[in-house]
Amino acid sequence: MFKGLGQMGDMAKMMKTAKEMQDKMGQLQDDLHDITVTGESGAGLVKAVASAKGDLKSLDIDPSIFSADDKEVVEDLILAAIKDAQAKAAERSQEEMGKLTEGLGLPEGFKMPF
Repeated sequence: MFKGLGQMGDMAKMMKTAKEMQDKMGQLQDDLHDITVTGESGAGLVKAVASAKGDLKSLDIDPSIFSADDKEVVEDLILAAIKDAQAKAAERSQEEMGKLTEGLGLPEGFKMPF
């Protein structure tokens, strides 16, 4: 007759855990805006800084590459640095997400539904 009360307690515990996970996920999303990664190309001649969310924050271009004859090369280096920064941002975001899921006891590679 009291079996239902145990199930309600389990449900309340699950809801609390889900709320805590959602709060931690929200905090992580905020933190990812503050974490930065640097992508490079041309042996460091072009550097792109992005947030772990993938938002481009800044570009640093060595002035030695500025030449009208090398316009296409410079454009390619800029794109390569941005792509490198975005790839590193995605990797860092996954690392941070892994830390969160590991701390919650979820299996590796678990995808959050929100």
